[in-house]
Amino acid sequence: VQPVESGGGLVQTGGSLRLSCAASGFTFSSYAMSWYRQAPGKERELVAVISGFGASTNYGDPVKGRFTTYRDNRKNTMYLQMNSLKPEDTAVYYCNAHTVVGGTRMYWGQGTQVTVSS
Repeated sequence: VQPVESGGGLVQTGGSLRLSCAASGFTFSSYAMSWYRQAPGKERELVAVISGFGASTNYGDPVKGRFTTYRDNRKNTMYLQMNSLKPEDTAVYYCNAHTVVGGTRMYWGQGTQVTVSS
């Protein structure tokens, strides 16, 4: 069971990208889904989190107003729309699935690279 990220790439400052996280092997709507990122030499940081049915979202301060996360439970997929990208957004972006329903479980994706050129 591992979520799979896609959509990363190279973009210029001010550009946009949309990341996807496709999940399988678990009941998607029972899991809160999150995006994390890790830049070289830095700790992994929370980018955004969305509740199981998408009613609630939260964002890290560096991305508020620029990034939007949403999910389509019919497709078992979560998305991260990234606008007004900055060089400091350059990082590997990871998808995380977390639940406490029936016990605590957590799954990580393998990550997708986002590079923003200045």
